[in-house]
Amino acid sequence: MYTLAACAEMLFLDQPIQERARLLHDLGFRVEIWDWTRHDLAALARTGAVFSSMTGYIRGSLTDEEGAAELLRTANESVSAAQRLGCPRLNLHGTGLDEEGLPVRPVTGQPNGPMWIAACRTLTRLAELGESAGLTFTLENLNTAVDHPGVPFAKAADTLALVAAVDRPGLRMNLDLYHAQIGEGNLTALLRQAHGLDLIGEIQVADVPGRCEPGTGEINYPAIARALTDLGYDGTVAMEAWAAEDSVLALERFRSAFTPVTVSTATHGGFS
Repeated sequence: MYTLAACAEMLFLDQPIQERARLLHDLGFRVEIWDWTRHDLAALARTGAVFSSMTGYIRGSLTDEEGAAELLRTANESVSAAQRLGCPRLNLHGTGLDEEGLPVRPVTGQPNGPMWIAACRTLTRLAELGESAGLTFTLENLNTAVDHPGVPFAKAADTLALVAAVDRPGLRMNLDLYHAQIGEGNLTALLRQAHGLDLIGEIQVADVPGRCEPGTGEINYPAIARALTDLGYDGTVAMEAWAAEDSVLALERFRSAFTPVTVSTATHGGFS
């Protein structure tokens, strides 16, 4: 059975980050954070929370030599931070994002051939770094229509292709179904494809539109949960979503959507 996590950056926003982590832990969820440089890692470690994922770089890009060097340098710093928190996964994007989620180095149109080659080379080095540290880097798909215009390798198909091309255990895909729904749709088929290739490091969820918790939009998350159960997925499902009303209610809705329903085999009224 998969485990559930939630992003502390998007819930309990009236509390400091360490209290958010403690609350999530007390409610039975693993904890995810974004840019670790903004937080007191010692205070987070003292919460007793189990950390699931954090951003795996500070700056850099996959598409050019200079950006790749910065990405690799700051990824080394992120490995040390993750080890302090016992966090097993470090998340990546095609390029660094600013505080608004916009790319620091936007790309117009589709990445060209040299960009793909540079990205594969850099991701291979990151996979090697992860393997030597006992950690996994995850490459997340994003959407460019609403949240992250100009990010290269944003589509789930592109992210999946890069991870498959590197083909190392130190690199897996962070399959974000919110972004995939906006960018591509056909989520169940996408899950089956990525799981069949054994390339999923984590699954993130939020509903569309609004990026709030499951049950507030158009995605049939109970059907997604059934598909994951049928596939035998035993990794992490993380809610990276804003609370539509209340953070505790949002977490209850998330847990409900991803709690399998046991159908009784008892006979009722002559029908079995």
